[in-house]
Amino acid sequence: MAKGLQGFSWTMLLLFCTIQELGAWAMHTAVEGPGLGQPGDPALLAGGRVKRGWVWNQFFVVEEYTGTEPLYVGKIHSDSDEGDGSIKYTISGEGAGTIFLIDEITGDIHATERLDREQKTFYTLRAQARDRQTDQLLEPESEFIIKVQDINDSEPRFLEGPYIGSVAELSPIGTSVMQVMASDADDPTYGSSARVVYSVLEGEQHFTVDSKTGVIRTAVADLDRETQDRYEVVIRATDMAGQLGGLSGSTTVTIVVTDVNDNPPRFPQKMYQFSIVETAPVGTAIGRVKAEDSDVGENTDMTYQVKDEEGVEMFKVTTDSNTQEAVITVQKPLDYESKKVHTVVVEALNKFVDPRFVDLGTFRDQTIVRVSVLDVDEPPEFRPPSNLMEVQEDAHVGSVVGVVTALDPDTANHPVRYAIDRSTDAERIFDIDANTGAIVTGKVLDRETAGWHNITVLAMEADNHSQVSRASLRIRILDVNDNPPELATPYEAAVCEDAKPGQLIQTISVVDRDEPQSGHHFYFTLAPEATNNHHFSLLDIKDNTAAVHTQRMGFNRQEQDVYLLPILVVDSGPPALSSTGTLTIRVCGCDSNGAIQSCNSTAYVVSATLSPGALIALLVCILILVVLVLLILTLKRHHKSHLTSEDDEDMRDNVIKYNDEGGGEQDTEAYDMSALRSLYDFSEIKGGDGGGGPGEGGPSGNLASELHVLPQWVQSPDLDFSVFRDYICKKVEQADEDLSVPPYDSFQTYAFEGSDSPVPSLSSINTWSSGSEQDFSYLGGWGPRFRQLAALYGGRRGEEDSEES
Repeated sequence: MAKGLQGFSWTMLLLFCTIQELGAWAMHTAVEGPGLGQPGDPALLAGGRVKRGWVWNQFFVVEEYTGTEPLYVGKIHSDSDEGDGSIKYTISGEGAGTIFLIDEITGDIHATERLDREQKTFYTLRAQARDRQTDQLLEPESEFIIKVQDINDSEPRFLEGPYIGSVAELSPIGTSVMQVMASDADDPTYGSSARVVYSVLEGEQHFTVDSKTGVIRTAVADLDRETQDRYEVVIRATDMAGQLGGLSGSTTVTIVVTDVNDNPPRFPQKMYQFSIVETAPVGTAIGRVKAEDSDVGENTDMTYQVKDEEGVEMFKVTTDSNTQEAVITVQKPLDYESKKVHTVVVEALNKFVDPRFVDLGTFRDQTIVRVSVLDVDEPPEFRPPSNLMEVQEDAHVGSVVGVVTALDPDTANHPVRYAIDRSTDAERIFDIDANTGAIVTGKVLDRETAGWHNITVLAMEADNHSQVSRASLRIRILDVNDNPPELATPYEAAVCEDAKPGQLIQTISVVDRDEPQSGHHFYFTLAPEATNNHHFSLLDIKDNTAAVHTQRMGFNRQEQDVYLLPILVVDSGPPALSSTGTLTIRVCGCDSNGAIQSCNSTAYVVSATLSPGALIALLVCILILVVLVLLILTLKRHHKSHLTSEDDEDMRDNVIKYNDEGGGEQDTEAYDMSALRSLYDFSEIKGGDGGGGPGEGGPSGNLASELHVLPQWVQSPDLDFSVFRDYICKKVEQADEDLSVPPYDSFQTYAFEGSDSPVPSLSSINTWSSGSEQDFSYLGGWGPRFRQLAALYGGRRGEEDSEES
């Protein structure tokens, strides 16, 4: 082991010395760089000899250098350098000053960082040689490349994994499955670091891999999906061409074995039994059978068929594409009286047969299906099965359209009754005789509204209405000529002012809702009101179209810019019907090429008088305008009267409500009575001022004493209340004179009181004064709610009595 390491060290040392020798040899090799040796250059010497300038070749540096000293790359040298240090060498470009450093005197270049070729393969730099004293450029700036030399430091990698491939079962040996490819980041142009070979680590019993291309192939020919449908194969990639010391990487390849049709279908049973009633309609499913197949996917798709002649006539076999089952259905009506049991041979075969495996055996199987028919009471049957009838659209109500017939197939032969399913004839256009089956019209017919009617006729046993048969009946309405022809569209045409006689203006075609059996034939002419028309002519082309031409030369749109041409169209009948359409022709200004430039829109009717319809429409518009004006005037008058009534509104209708409420009997601190008294300027009222009584000792004297202590509002001599007095008097007079309104119960509150009022204040605020003779003992009998009030006034009265005593 030590000898091997020593040999490897000598090898690396020899390689490093070789690179140095190559660099030294390159430094002394003359190279004619770009820009050197141009005509007129002083470097050109006599005799055409070129003076040598820069001396170097391409530089190399080994990647992943792990030494402690800077790695020597090479030397740049000018042949004008005499070694006296007068020339200064500098470099610039990629990595200059960071990765690569240069000795300004010797021109030696060293790499100071560890390089990775997989990140950057080369560096482009520029070199300069300047005079150290004058800093003048001695040599033209030249570009050189330092290439990073590769070593085997990257292992192969499978970048496109995970890999999933597939191969069909029973494939021959050597069948290509898929290709894997590993990528090596090393330099493929240098050595064998990037040369990759492939090998199988796991799964070599069933698969191989090409060592150069990475193509995986089968190694055996008996791969069976039904035995194993998936394999995991490990592929390894090794660089250095697989030599000792090479790096390697691996990946897992999943190989799926796909199915081929190598297994035939097989019925689990050789006989199946089903039963069905004889009244089962055609298409009714009797039962299902299924053949098993070990394959998967489309290889299990199979088809079923009936092999015997009897079964083919009476029954049908289809394949359910979702379940791959054979669905046996009734193909013809069954009859218990004719045959009670049917035997059907059903065969199953693969839909996709691989010819490579035909020798493995037949890919089909058969089974027997026995069908038993059950007897039931059958409904009537319609005979014959014709379902088309025809009737003219002008047929009268009650006309016979046709007759349907149904018979009871049972041996009892019960009588049959008929009806129409009204869900198919909701408008009751047709009726049917319940006994005879005669269908008659129930309403007036119109082919243009509905040309076909599809109804369902019911036939049932007279004694058992549950036995019902249905028959669809199609009734065709035959056309009669009852619609006049009409112009295909509201035609509008334009004519140039400088039009010439005979010029084509418009081609007219018509439509007719009728459909005569012999086809449409229309005739065109000008309406009678346009007989005096000298401007345009109408030509019947005899192909159900007509052409309008000019009849004179030149038109003046200032005089008349629109012409209305009435055209009469008549059909071929019978009976012949006609209608009149109008062609609007506008006179337009045109250029020299006949292209229309502008048109006016003032209408002028060829007929000199307005039609009755136009007059009626004009009168209706005028009437609507008059009604609108009257309505606006009425609304304005009503609005003005409404405003007047609001101004005269009785003040007694105004009710003002205040939601303020006192604090109750317990609220003794809510108001300061002294503060309330200070708001007024009370005057002392003498006993005789108010005319209260003859003397102070009587009742009038007590009243005067009470008035003396109660606050009274005294009118200021400078206030004038005549305005309020006049307003009140006015309202009273209005109320007295208005006999249409009921009396009002109103409560009026005024903010002033008349002077010298003989009635004292009704307020109880000062009733506790010494002048009051009221007895409040009765408050004690009002209950617990007035207890505090009784205590307040009763206690005050007791104190007054004690003071008097």
